[in-house]
Amino acid sequence: MSPQDIAAKVGEVIGTSEWAEMSQERINQFADATGDHQFIHINEEAAKMTPFGGTIAHGFLTLSMIPYLSAESNMPRMEGIKMGVNYGGNKTRFIAPVRSGKRIRGHWKLTEMVEKRPGQWQQTCEITIEIEGEDKPALICEWITMFFV
Repeated sequence: MSPQDIAAKVGEVIGTSEWAEMSQERINQFADATGDHQFIHINEEAAKMTPFGGTIAHGFLTLSMIPYLSAESNMPRMEGIKMGVNYGGNKTRFIAPVRSGKRIRGHWKLTEMVEKRPGQWQQTCEITIEIEGEDKPALICEWITMFFV
């Protein structure tokens, strides 16, 4: 699709990803990568004693899954992209913890698509990360991506 075609979808949900498991292995790898070894994420025995009843994914791990979930989604693909970069996020809220072993998926609602300069498009989406079988989402955020065509 052209950037203009995508811009015509402002206000619409433009994509949903496949499910991705938040395994304990993934959580442990994220803990090692970031140095965040808080027991609630990596110590299954100690985490059983918390209100969560077991280990939970780091909030930032859930947030960092956005590019992966985006690639695994049915969102329209923009024609002629040379590069896309994360520009930032607004209003990120961690609503509910993602327990180890649960699956998540993303939903993208296009809220803005603006050509900032010729061939440079700024896309803003409200992203909701759903937890399979849960009433509350893991997180909701406004995410901004800059595309160069």
